[in-house]
Amino acid sequence: MYLFVETWKPTQAWLNLTKEERINYVAAVGGAIKQLTDAGVEIIGWGINDADTDMHNGFDYFAVWKFPNKDIVKQFENMVAAAGWYNYFTQVNASGALSSPQDVLGHSISL
Repeated sequence: MYLFVETWKPTQAWLNLTKEERINYVAAVGGAIKQLTDAGVEIIGWGINDADTDMHNGFDYFAVWKFPNKDIVKQFENMVAAAGWYNYFTQVNASGALSSPQDVLGHSISL
């Protein structure tokens, strides 16, 4: 299993769209999300990033996904780019194999 965490905020290009253009774009994204869940991708959760979060990362939104394997993660990344998402949102991602706290902390100790 792979986790994928994304955080994003709108660009000026998004803000320049009309409400109808935004609705149409979001509808297309909804169809892509359905394809992902049909392929076994699990949405852990989406949220609006609380501005008062300690060490706030400067992004407005986040999503956490669980993918069956890295190949589907790569397909997802390609799908996001092909949809023009990065024209409308500045985004930072993190992904990796699902692991235990001991394994992750052990890795950082062994650096």
